[in-house]
Amino acid sequence: MDPLSDVLSLLKLRSYISGGFDVGGELSVQFPRHEGIKCYAVVSGECWLSVEGVPDAVRLKAGDCFLLPRGWPFRLATDLTLKPVDALTIFANAKRNGGIASYNGGGDCFMVGGHFALTGNQARDLLGVLPPIVHIRKESDKAAMRWSLERMRQELREPQPGGFLVAQHLAYMMLVQALRLHLAEGLKGGVGWIFALADKQMSAAINAMHDDPAHRWTLQELAERAAMSRSTFALKFKETVGEPPLEYLTRWRMLLAGDKLVNSRDPVSAIALSLGYESESAFSKAFKRVMRCSPRQYSRGRNLASPSPTEVEAAPATQLQPIAR
Repeated sequence: MDPLSDVLSLLKLRSYISGGFDVGGELSVQFPRHEGIKCYAVVSGECWLSVEGVPDAVRLKAGDCFLLPRGWPFRLATDLTLKPVDALTIFANAKRNGGIASYNGGGDCFMVGGHFALTGNQARDLLGVLPPIVHIRKESDKAAMRWSLERMRQELREPQPGGFLVAQHLAYMMLVQALRLHLAEGLKGGVGWIFALADKQMSAAINAMHDDPAHRWTLQELAERAAMSRSTFALKFKETVGEPPLEYLTRWRMLLAGDKLVNSRDPVSAIALSLGYESESAFSKAFKRVMRCSPRQYSRGRNLASPSPTEVEAAPATQLQPIAR
């Protein structure tokens, strides 16, 4: 897999709300802080998006897609001068029809999308480097999202057997497409692995490490993958990613190890060997340095701990629900 797919796999993304929100007339709705990441797209109509802590509101038009990765409170409004009402109040009394929350008869602004819980250890790495609002608005980018939007609208308007699962996967597809399109913009000026993926030379080195994490990569080998001198590569990698190449490699290995410790029955010795460590003690030392506990403590702690509020909230739903709740 590619690095973005690798990270999303470790995140264990789970969509626990997917559906539509159809507004008629004028409305201003205030949404509370949320866990995880929200991904919406405007199928028809226009409205304003205002996120707490972000100075300027964003005008959303038909075809626009937006991600809210920080969990900050936000407001959706046809008119920002209107006094906002609490979202829970709106949705408690809204008419639900095949997963669509309708207000005042709908017809003026229609959105579809999903709310995803993130249960993997890499969540902070992904969400921490994204801006508070990821706004996809270029015409060429909106064209790439159009098929998903139309399919989501059809699934919600014309419920069929298996519709809940289809809507979940469509919402997930919209999320990945939005991240991909945002990545294509270059993500200039930031520091983190996702910024590095926008750079062909840095991306080549990161891809190499992800393709074969067990390989005994040297700085020289990675520099050659990036077609750079060793010293120039080392400096640029640290400036772009925020840590030296071999430290990034070690941290990625430990995240893979953590996933295996929780989701497989492989012994520590086998996990160590699969990630390029001939000695279990050397692996355990590296794991403790990165993850701040021993492999066995990590495994016991994750398996015996009670579910977090996010994990409980992210349990599979039995029916379609409005996306914005």
